[in-house]
Amino acid sequence: MSVTVLGLGRMGTALAGAFLAAGHPTTVWNRSAGKDDDLVARGAERAAGAAEAVAASPLVVVCLSTYDVVREVLADSAEVLRGRTLVNLTSGSPEQARETAAWAAGHGVGYLDGAIMSTPPGIGSSAIMLLYSGSPAAFAAHEDTLRSLGDAVHLGDDAGTASLYDTALLGMMWATLGGWLQGVALTGADGVAATAFTRVAIRWTAAVNGFMSTYAPQVDAGEYPGDDATLDVHLGAVEHLVHASAARGLDIEVPGLFKAFIERGIAAGHGGDSYARLIDVVRNGGRA
Repeated sequence: MSVTVLGLGRMGTALAGAFLAAGHPTTVWNRSAGKDDDLVARGAERAAGAAEAVAASPLVVVCLSTYDVVREVLADSAEVLRGRTLVNLTSGSPEQARETAAWAAGHGVGYLDGAIMSTPPGIGSSAIMLLYSGSPAAFAAHEDTLRSLGDAVHLGDDAGTASLYDTALLGMMWATLGGWLQGVALTGADGVAATAFTRVAIRWTAAVNGFMSTYAPQVDAGEYPGDDATLDVHLGAVEHLVHASAARGLDIEVPGLFKAFIERGIAAGHGGDSYARLIDVVRNGGRA
């Protein structure tokens, strides 16, 4: 299957390179000249314009800075796109994804919106995920080709779902990395190397994954039995984290946030419930 890639920033270049490495004839185009030289040297076809690039392949992958730029770039290619599949890997909101899907449907274009759960060096590895949502028929037709980029996960026919997952998963990443940095600083203050702490921390994340698997059905059911650890127990533990961090002169904003989060749930009368009860704090704008 031949593929076109529009947009050759670091990520777009990695995408095109992965298609080439997998043996797909690849046409490339970028708004500014010169970014395609290495790809052309590796066998890619250089298109003179976006419409020419679109016409070259049944599968068009776009990775640009914003959705507005995507619409601008494709404005003169709508008729050329008709009957083809457009895979939009540009970062944006679920609402923007749905608007673009409606535009594509109005022009007879198969549409998938996607989220790349990796930095450019990971592209091409089956260990990383690319999330897709939108036309099930388009995904089925091009799944094998898209697997050249990484594990292809289709989340349903609502084009906004991949972006929704992307935003939520990035939130998890920042929360996890924030907690990790606090742990590195805390143990490092007592002379522990970051690499030594991290070896143990990585093993601990497996247990945290288990907590999520336990709590997800509780959230869906709206029932929060505190049969593993109650909010009262969590509060006692997080107070140790706040104290230990303060005693070493560390910033306590992150552990203080955890503490305040738990205290809201307890103040609402849920001290005997599981940690999952705090979903109410999140859903109600900070009120349990």
